[in-house]
Amino acid sequence: MTADRPPLPEVTDRQTWQAQLDELAVREKAHTREGDRLAAARRRLPMVEVDPSIPVVGAQGPVPLLDVFEGRRMLTVYYAMWHDDRAPKDQCEGCTFFTAEVQELAYLHSRDVTYAVFSQGPYELSRAYYDFLGWDVPWYSARDSAEQLLADRWFGMRVSYLREGDRVFETYWTTGRGVERAAPSYAILDETLYGRQETWEDSPEGWPKEFGVSGEQFRVEGRPTAQWVQLSAGKKEPF
Repeated sequence: MTADRPPLPEVTDRQTWQAQLDELAVREKAHTREGDRLAAARRRLPMVEVDPSIPVVGAQGPVPLLDVFEGRRMLTVYYAMWHDDRAPKDQCEGCTFFTAEVQELAYLHSRDVTYAVFSQGPYELSRAYYDFLGWDVPWYSARDSAEQLLADRWFGMRVSYLREGDRVFETYWTTGRGVERAAPSYAILDETLYGRQETWEDSPEGWPKEFGVSGEQFRVEGRPTAQWVQLSAGKKEPF
């Protein structure tokens, strides 16, 4: 088969196909239940107190971490990488992907959770990138407070916080593939015939694997994939 026409699974009758789906469903349900157990374990973790006055910069200037909660009790923050002195096409493709995946916040708000992005870059410059991509999530620069907030970690992580009155606690953090849980595109791709089409996947012989895992999986024609939507709509790059 050519790259344009990759191999196909064997064709069978619906009864045989459904029988194999039913077998797979047993494993899928076990996977779901294990995920439930992991979530239960997260809810039983201890927590660590952080300074609620740590400042981040938003649309109204510097504000304390406490204000990022917007009055809600819980806060989840994605820490987005930023490359100084690089053009939009050379900004972090992974952070662009994961930020673009989270847009509708009403469901989080209904559970008393605020979602925000803390950029590694300066506010005005990174906000211009945010506006270019048409995002609508709360956006702040954590550039000047990164050392306090990161605590020897790195941008590209997601952190959960709890507000108890005027005190703030960190309850969970994850990075690497842990942040995939907030990326519905990956979950949908995993249900398709050819999956994510990434080089690491265990797929049948000849299945397409066009994307590596060093950033190119989040790029099309050399730039973060989400940028093409804005460019095709006639938007100009912000810097």
